[in-house]
Amino acid sequence: MNASAQQHGSILAKEAAHFGSMAAEWWDPKGSSAMLHKLNPPRLRYARETIDRHWGLDPSSLRPLAGRRAADIGCGAGLLAEPLARLGADMVAVDAAAENIAVAKIHAQRQGLTIDYRHGGFEALAGEKFDLVTSMEVIEHVAEPAAFVSGLADLLAPGGILILSTPNRSPLSRLALIGIAEGFGMIPKGTHDWGRFLTPDELAGHVEAAGLRVVDRKGLSFSIASGFQLSDDMTLDYFLTAVR
Repeated sequence: MNASAQQHGSILAKEAAHFGSMAAEWWDPKGSSAMLHKLNPPRLRYARETIDRHWGLDPSSLRPLAGRRAADIGCGAGLLAEPLARLGADMVAVDAAAENIAVAKIHAQRQGLTIDYRHGGFEALAGEKFDLVTSMEVIEHVAEPAAFVSGLADLLAPGGILILSTPNRSPLSRLALIGIAEGFGMIPKGTHDWGRFLTPDELAGHVEAAGLRVVDRKGLSFSIASGFQLSDDMTLDYFLTAVR
């Protein structure tokens, strides 16, 4: 991992290197990031429902984020940042792996999207404020979860929304994400460390300690018939939304 990434305290160099090694296949729905492609539709559905509800927006609007700034922290090569930009957001996205940012910039340019991609952690946005801050499946890979959440909270503008998602530390997540997904090559080995997963109550504790208020939790479940779906069951994976 290069020195510039290591200047950001939230980043674990080995994690950045691991995900950077996947950069070339990030936009391949059958490549090493295939599971992220499957996660993206429910992610977007949850984000859209959340912003519509929070700001009282028209669910049929094509650009509900027009006039609002959004930041995606741990953006990879832009799987979430691009659709948020299409929803009208003035979009900024950061990632610890320089390789991912390079791929993200090229892909966004080819799509005709203007996204301010930056290499680093949330520290790269210090002093800036955003109406929407997202960080999906990232907190389990950072150095200090409490400090990470505090840093994200500092980015929120008054009235803004923070949306997080992460695996629950449960027997099911160990079996599904490590035993099956990594064990059978669905995702690269070493992607997850089950001991770093957070329960919903643990994550809520970090969020509240950062001065935010949890306003919603939602599960993400999986079935062979329907794939990943929003659910009331948070045993495998979950979303958490907070406001100041």
